[in-house]
Amino acid sequence: MIKGDYMKFYQKIIKKPWTYVVGGIILAILNIILFWFSGKTWRITSGFLYWGMGILEKFGLEHSNWYYFNVYGNELTKGKTFFNNEYTILNLAVILGALIAALLASEFKWKKIKSKKQLVFALLGGILMGYGSRLSFGCNIGAYFSAIPSFSLHGWVYAIFMFVGAWIGCKLLFKFLL
Repeated sequence: MIKGDYMKFYQKIIKKPWTYVVGGIILAILNIILFWFSGKTWRITSGFLYWGMGILEKFGLEHSNWYYFNVYGNELTKGKTFFNNEYTILNLAVILGALIAALLASEFKWKKIKSKKQLVFALLGGILMGYGSRLSFGCNIGAYFSAIPSFSLHGWVYAIFMFVGAWIGCKLLFKFLL
């Protein structure tokens, strides 16, 4: 490949944003491949749950008698560990893939925190999103992206409330931060 062809390829595939249709098709194909090889759909928050439990175990907290793990099971007590589970691998792959994509597209930037108010809102929003995703047994990936293609009713209900929540969040953002 000559240099001009390489630059056209770089500009078209890496530098310029893909359409939503192309991105959706690629994500769907990757989700199918994941399900084919692992037998599990794409999930994010389960990995964070195991990360948190791994950290708490290092501080000596025993979680196997907690209500949540007795009712809903715990793969950590079934031979899986903090690092030895598919969710950790998936989460690290997503983080690393996003970093590589941002670097290749020259879009990686460190942003300065503008104010303590912005920091508090970001932390509060992250905590609420994490708590809500565990209450719903999944984030927008597991409860929406993997549920709707499998014709699950809860995916559609989740979608409705996700859009309502996003609308409310935007209104709050404009009122208090902008």
